[in-house]
Amino acid sequence: MANQITNSRQILAVILGGGAGTRLYPLTATRSKPAVPIAGKYRLVDIPISNCLNNGIGRMFVLTQFNSASLNRHIKNTYHFSPFSKAFVDILAAEQTPDNPTWFQGTADAVRQGLRHIAPFESDYVLILSGDQLYQMSFADMLQNHIRCEADISIATIPVSQREAPEFGIMKTQDGFITSFIEKPKKEVLNDWVSDTGELMKSKGRVFLASMGIYIFNRKLLFDILQNEMPQATDFGKEIIPWSIQKYKVASYQYEGYWTDIGNINSFFEANLGLTQDLPDFNLFDNDNAIYTRPRMLPPAKISGTTLEKTIVAEGSIINASRIENSVIGIRSRIGHGTTLVSTYMMGSDYYETLDEIASSYSKGYPLLGIGDRCYIRNAILDKNVRIGNDVRIIGGDHLPNTDNELYTVKDGIVVVKKGVVLPNGFVIQ
Repeated sequence: MANQITNSRQILAVILGGGAGTRLYPLTATRSKPAVPIAGKYRLVDIPISNCLNNGIGRMFVLTQFNSASLNRHIKNTYHFSPFSKAFVDILAAEQTPDNPTWFQGTADAVRQGLRHIAPFESDYVLILSGDQLYQMSFADMLQNHIRCEADISIATIPVSQREAPEFGIMKTQDGFITSFIEKPKKEVLNDWVSDTGELMKSKGRVFLASMGIYIFNRKLLFDILQNEMPQATDFGKEIIPWSIQKYKVASYQYEGYWTDIGNINSFFEANLGLTQDLPDFNLFDNDNAIYTRPRMLPPAKISGTTLEKTIVAEGSIINASRIENSVIGIRSRIGHGTTLVSTYMMGSDYYETLDEIASSYSKGYPLLGIGDRCYIRNAILDKNVRIGNDVRIIGGDHLPNTDNELYTVKDGIVVVKKGVVLPNGFVIQ
């Protein structure tokens, strides 16, 4: 078994629900980033919550603000604990109060506004996480390192290459402690920010330490900084962390496994399709690192006459396609005869159509929920509850300019068919 935190009162977690998520639009048009479906059956917020549960951290607060209804509903319907357990996943929605009439202004401000709800729950440490990252990490090991170093704050860091470094906040370390920090450095100054990341990482050219946006604070210090020392600071990455490095003992916990920040449509698409590989970087089949989500009690998938190649199919699906390759098929998906999907993430549906509804749709020539017959779809994301008619062709790629209309969005060559839209028979995007 993975290392676990045995004292449940030692630490509690705060999971940040993120901002408006504009770079993930249109997936965030009606839902917050942590509520975006991933891997066909989970939501992004399930990743940090599952990491906490797998490490023995059972007390979690999720801070939400934008488009939070579906996220709140998912958490309420999913995370139920024994009445004899102290474990909980509580939602802290942005709220206006007499002494604070504003919404969350940033990550630090969100935690500051949540402190009055966190205060009654004792702990020695507070773990702060993002709700929109994909990784499997030992928070227990990170906490042990924090205690061993007698640190005030610990930051999870990941070695990155010269090509990736300008996208992150980069740290410089000495003897395991962070001595300086630069936000998204320009390539010209990178030589001054090389760190000793170990022989293996050096051999791969990963010599820059990037912040993962995962922090452990000594509890009293966190309250002090947010309420007294920096009461106007709104962001951890841009303000709290750079300032703290100059004043406190800030340790680096170097993580070398798979981690990706689901920041835009391209990274989201690549992360999902990466799960279909023979040995994916993110392992859904790990006994010690289960990903928890809402138990839906769906029937097994039913597949007829389909060639499947490097494909994940979620439960409840009914598939008659001719070929599906390098794709993720979500819950309750229906795919018609003669259809081919290549490099596509189909999120599936929230419900099944009844036989009467199917008969009514047929009589009106209205596409059924899912994908019709003889379609060809490549390089696409199909959001929940889409209705795609027969003989539809969607071919994404670099030849398509970025565009946005009421039916679909194209970003970096990836076609995103919006939630609940209807594409009629013969519709073409290519």
